[in-house]
Amino acid sequence: MLSPLEGPILFRNTMQIADGHLEGFRLAVRQAVEFVEEHGPQLMVDVFIDEEHMVAYSYQLYRDSDAILTHWQMSDPYIRGVMEHCTVRQFDVYGQPDEAVLEGVRSMANEGIPLTINPRFVGFARFT
Repeated sequence: MLSPLEGPILFRNTMQIADGHLEGFRLAVRQAVEFVEEHGPQLMVDVFIDEEHMVAYSYQLYRDSDAILTHWQMSDPYIRGVMEHCTVRQFDVYGQPDEAVLEGVRSMANEGIPLTINPRFVGFARFT
């Protein structure tokens, strides 16, 4: 069993899609996900859209903080493209990222975005 400090890190991003931007949002997200599927360090990425409320939920699972920093560096143009169509309503971190990642996510809180950081207690993964 992994200790809490060795465990993966999960991000949950709740986004409000701007009025009239649903199709642009879908296209930008599809392009971003295709890019990280090919080049990114994520173990898993899933995006869900609640069209009735124009809200999207993105889940990204990382092996560790280094993978998150790599993703941020390589995917910045795609992240900016998605953000043209939405605003972040809530950002949740599950796990124990290092100080560099914490600094990055805290910058969102400094912009008024609700942020939660939930340390890992215990668990396991069956990824191969």
